[in-house]
Amino acid sequence: MKANILPAIKLTLICLVFFSGIYTLTVFGIAQLAPNKGKGEIISHNGKFFYSNIAQSFTDDKYFSSRPSAVAYNAAGSGGSNKGPSNPDYLSQVQDRIDTFLVHNSGIAKSEIPADLVTASGSGLDPHFSVQAATVQVKRIAKIRGISEANIQQLIISNTESPLLGMFGTERINVLKLNISLDNLK
Repeated sequence: MKANILPAIKLTLICLVFFSGIYTLTVFGIAQLAPNKGKGEIISHNGKFFYSNIAQSFTDDKYFSSRPSAVAYNAAGSGGSNKGPSNPDYLSQVQDRIDTFLVHNSGIAKSEIPADLVTASGSGLDPHFSVQAATVQVKRIAKIRGISEANIQQLIISNTESPLLGMFGTERINVLKLNISLDNLK
């Protein structure tokens, strides 16, 4: 028994030192090399502060609609709905989102709605959506704001982020940054 307890205690102490100290300081050190020292990008707009890496809710028709959230955009409770595509409640929720989108975006066919505008991300806090999700909303925003569609399309292009290293992921747009750019458009 003594032969098993001593190695277990030694392993526990080594793991405690490594994971509580060395590993933690290593991750902290790497974060210091990241922009804003690993705290995320903080954006100030109209006297309010926002984190660009956490989704925000935009429901006013003069803004680009954000991706739906399964956690009501609450960063303290990140998570998906965990409902599969055959779940009747989930299908009903997606259909409600489609119907709402069609009411606010007349002239758009159901088949033109990108999936990321009616389905939540796995975290429920994804601040990005696809270029298609932005493009399908251009007519509504141009009409409400009295801005030409070409100007809004140019705004979409200037806010499009390329895939990581040009090959990981897809093109995407940060909805918060796009809506702030839209507010700043003269």
